[in-house]
Parts: sequence; C-alpha cells; structure tokens
Amino acid sequence: MKLWEKGFSVDAAVEKFTVGKDRELDLLLAPFDIIGTIAHVMMLESIGIITKEELPQILENLRELYKLSQTSDFAIEENIEDIHSYVEFMLIQKLGDMGKKVHSGRSRNDQVLVDMRLFTRNRLQTLVEKLDMLIDVLLLKSERHKGDLMPGYTHLQIAMPSSFGLWFGAYAEAFADDLLQIFAAWKINNQNPLGSAAGYGTSFPINRTLTTRLLGFDNMNYNVIYAQMGRGKTERIVSFSLANIAATLSKMAYDVCLFMSQNFNFVSLPNEFTTGSSIMPHKKNPDVFELIRGHCNRIQAIPQQITLISNNLPVGYFRDMQVLKEAYLPMFEELEACIDIATFAIENMRVNQDILNDEKYDHLFSVELVNKLTLEGMPFRDAYREVGRQIAEGEYKPERKIQHTHEGSIGNLCLDEIKIKKDKILNGFNFSAVKYAVSKLVNP
Repeated sequence: MKLWEKGFSVDAAVEKFTVGKDRELDLLLAPFDIIGTIAHVMMLESIGIITKEELPQILENLRELYKLSQTSDFAIEENIEDIHSYVEFMLIQKLGDMGKKVHSGRSRNDQVLVDMRLFTRNRLQTLVEKLDMLIDVLLLKSERHKGDLMPGYTHLQIAMPSSFGLWFGAYAEAFADDLLQIFAAWKINNQNPLGSAAGYGTSFPINRTLTTRLLGFDNMNYNVIYAQMGRGKTERIVSFSLANIAATLSKMAYDVCLFMSQNFNFVSLPNEFTTGSSIMPHKKNPDVFELIRGHCNRIQAIPQQITLISNNLPVGYFRDMQVLKEAYLPMFEELEACIDIATFAIENMRVNQDILNDEKYDHLFSVELVNKLTLEGMPFRDAYREVGRQIAEGEYKPERKIQHTHEGSIGNLCLDEIKIKKDKILNGFNFSAVKYAVSKLVNP
C-alpha cells in the first residue's frame, strides 16, 4: 500500500530504490508515528472530521498497535512503503471507512517531521540520563583520587603537577557543558511541526495548539514553511550536540589508552576489561577505549553528512531528506553504547599511586619553586631565571609539596560547583511533562 497510489504501478527496480531502508528504519519511528496519529485524530474529532462515536474505536485500535510496535513481533510488510502507510493500512483493515479519515489535514511530510521530533525527544532523554550517570561516576572518582598526583603535560612534555582528581573532574565538567548544548538542541527539537502538511498548511480548520499540548511540545513551529524547513536543520543541530559528547568521549578514551601504556602506567583496568594478543602472551589491550574512540570519531562525521545532504536544497520537500534517516537514527544507539561502556570502565578503573616519586618527574616541581621564591619577595622573572640556572647547573632539588588553593585547582576541585552546574542544566529539561503527555495519549 502507498498513500499516494492513483491506479498505476511503479517499476519494481524503481520502487526498491526509492523505498530504500525505510521499512527497516521506520521500525524505530513506529511508536512515535502512532503517538502522533493518536493526537491528530483527537484533534480531528474536536473539529468534526471524526465523530464522537468513531473516536473511541480508532483510539482503541491505535493503542493496540502502539503496544505491538514495542515488541519484536512488529514488522512492516513487504508490500507496504513505510510506517505511515502501514498504520493507515492497519486502521482501514480493521475499521473500514473510519480508517480512511485519519490522514485528513496532514501530509506524510509533517507526519515524518513529527515522528522525527518525538523519536529525537525520546532518545535525547535516554542520552541525558546516561550522561548524568557518567558525570556522577567521574565526580565520585575525582573525589576519591583528589590526593593522588600525576604529571601534567604540555606538548607531551612533562609540565606541572596534576592529579587524578583534577583529570576525572575535568571530564565531568566537560560533559556538563556538553549537556548544555544538548539542552539547546532539545528546545529546538521540542516544537510541533504537525499541521504544516506538505509545507503550506491546509484548508481544514485544524487546531495546532491542541496537538501541541496533546503531544507535550513546548511550542510549535508557527510558520508552516519554516516547519518544513526544519527537516534537516533539526537533525543537524541535534547531531552536532551528540558529536560534541562524542568528541569529549573520544578525547577521554585517548587519554586512557595513553595512560594504560607501560611507558606511562598511570591507570589499569581489571583483566576482564581487557583483551589479549594471539601471539604475545603478556598483552592486556584497552580495546574498550580504543573502540569508544573509533565509534565516537565516526559519530563526529555524521553532522557533516547531514549538512551535505540538506544544505543545497531550496524551500520545499525533496526526497533527499529520506537519506537523512540512515545517518541520523542509528547514531543515538551507537553513542548510548559508548557512554554505557565508558561509565562501566571508568567506575572500575584503578589508579596507580605515588607516580611522581620517580626522579624523571623532578622537573614537574620547578614552577612550584619559582612561585615559592616569588612569594618570598624575589621578582617573578628573576625567580624564573634562578630556577633555570639551578636546573642547568645541576643544583635543582624539587620540593614535592603542592600548595594549590584557588578554585578549580588540585587543592580546590570545586566538585560541588560542577555538580550544581550539571543539575541546573538537567532541571531545565521538562522530562516529566513530556512523559505525562505521552502516557495520557497511549494509556489514558
């Protein structure tokens, strides 16, 4: 079944090419297509297109289909083009002419727009909750290891003393800032495009304010052309926010791979978190973090794919947009898996203590000596030159006592402040309102 059928058949090769991966990918959109349809038919009843007697029967069938869509038994039949066609086909099969009414006042264009918004909203919530757990684990590790010193590097040369508390806390705050961009993407995504139809509205007296409220959107895309223009733009904005998280994860993974090498030997993982070599019996490889890095680097390329697919199109819908799904929909699951395994591995990571007792790290403390001489009254530039002379002439002896007290330093990690920053961002998401709106639609 095709919603656009007019009594002729498309060539089989053309149909296979144009349908593409829609049947497979639309399984991810199925629950959200049904939720959008429930809100749409409730609105149609309010304006008299669907009668009061018809509405309960349509809703009952849609809710049964919604439950089925969340099981492994749900499948889009081979002769049906996409999820939109399938839902309408099932309603017509069960309800006859009543099922033929549900598409009044909408197009597949705004139908897929609202599906994508609802899917994205759902997956962003899952992503945010997982990222919240990772940040909390990093903050816990930071507190636990705040006294364990490690070398800090610039240009991959030893530079100044750092600490594991500082390192874990750095990534906690980095992910908190990534949450802020996710929040911006959430707000842009959480606007209702339903009612824009094919991008130019409809002569039906539809009530877009009602569907906005029913679906738990913060707002609507008011201009119907702009609502259609949101296809591609919204995916691009959201994908950039996910790519930001991926970039932070990738950087952290690279650090861990470096720190686990024998030349560094800063951290280790339990044996069950590592893999071995087929010929080198001593190997314990950090494959988990190498794969996190690989996946996350691939995820960072997705916004560019979306940009190149959508940025050279004028106003209006084009079939190019269908290809967006192939890049966009799977990236959520890929990133979620990376966050999950990173959280698990970081939680079980062991920190090697007393690293800085090795004399090769003596020069880390040269700045501490410069600062000490300056605090005792010597001008900073003179103190710098004096310590440089001591190093050059072999007179330098490190003082390993660290006195860092300012905000965000080794002695004052500001972990509570980072948690407050994170929690303030989290409180801006209206997850409970969205959950309540959706639950009323599918399980009144």
